[in-house]
Amino acid sequence: MKRVLVVFMGLLLLHCKQEQKEPKAVLKEEIIEELVEPVKPEDTEFYSPVPPTVHPTGQNGAPSDAIVLFDGSNLDAWAPVNYDGAVTWILDKNDKSMIVHRTSDTLNATIKSKRKFGSVQLHLEWKSPKHIKGDGQNRGNSGVFLQERYEVQILDNNNNDTYVNGQVGSVYKQSVPLAKASVPTGQWNSYDIIYHAPEFNQEGEKTKAATITVLHNGVLIQDHFEIKGTTEYIGWPKNKPHGDGSIILQDHGSPVSYRNIWVRELN
Repeated sequence: MKRVLVVFMGLLLLHCKQEQKEPKAVLKEEIIEELVEPVKPEDTEFYSPVPPTVHPTGQNGAPSDAIVLFDGSNLDAWAPVNYDGAVTWILDKNDKSMIVHRTSDTLNATIKSKRKFGSVQLHLEWKSPKHIKGDGQNRGNSGVFLQERYEVQILDNNNNDTYVNGQVGSVYKQSVPLAKASVPTGQWNSYDIIYHAPEFNQEGEKTKAATITVLHNGVLIQDHFEIKGTTEYIGWPKNKPHGDGSIILQDHGSPVSYRNIWVRELN
């Protein structure tokens, strides 16, 4: 009986010591201030940081802080991806556009912006050829690549079905668009893209995925999608570390037209 009592008292003392070690809840002054309900409007008003003023229709219709990559006047902001020399695309000064154009059947005429970017807001307008030719992926096919790696598909899908993760507005081979919002073939479409670049640590491991939001003719079709890696034609997405990259406009053998291309860099 004494042995049982000793064990019980030992357990009781141990329990008391454990209770004494637990920290007491102490409300610091700043926490109390956070919990106090404001009584005046100015208690919840602040005046910094002051956002910069941006005129929404500044240079050539682009926001005043935008970098204009194409306004219809020249191709100076662009360079070929696959060869040295001048861009071979055709300038159409009637509608201030540039049209995908190859000088030979074998020479791919894909172009890239000379300037490199990370996270951006990108606006561009495009149209597929009015004269319908081909079907599936061979009709009005092009694409816009962010950081040279991540493609948003451009395609004439009007009465022209294809695999849905490769249709117009898809993040190619990764994300099916939420809707198909194309205008009639041969008319101008718009893409407004919000893109946040991926992040990598010093060991080259991806620590944060790239994200993309796309509006097609004002309709939300990609909603903050986390890009899985490079948009491969064959194979799984790759995630090699990289920095800023060019914006690429793809030549896929179809005379797709582009106009009004501008970028706002996002910090």
